[in-house]
Amino acid sequence: MNKKKLHVKTGDTVKVIAGDERGKTGRIIAVKIDSQRVTIEGLNMVTKHQKPSAQNPQGGINKVEAPIHASNVMLVDTKTGEASKTARRKNSEGKTERYSKKTGEVI
Repeated sequence: MNKKKLHVKTGDTVKVIAGDERGKTGRIIAVKIDSQRVTIEGLNMVTKHQKPSAQNPQGGINKVEAPIHASNVMLVDTKTGEASKTARRKNSEGKTERYSKKTGEVI
């Protein structure tokens, strides 16, 4: 299976545009390219039940971030602070760069 590049990467600030967390923004902490999902800090929290173990003899219930599909997030432009579509182009040295389709600025 060929791995398709995503429009976002780890460390980007994104806005959720669909689903229960719509309208919220956060920083990406993990990207799964094969399933095209991203994990956003503090968003899409789910409850995980943990069995008692040697490290955690008490066990318990933890809240953790669940991944969101990459199509449901939009990159937030650092300069303007608003979400915009992105595209790729080659710069003068021939390296690929991401740019905002709204302003044309490199992100």
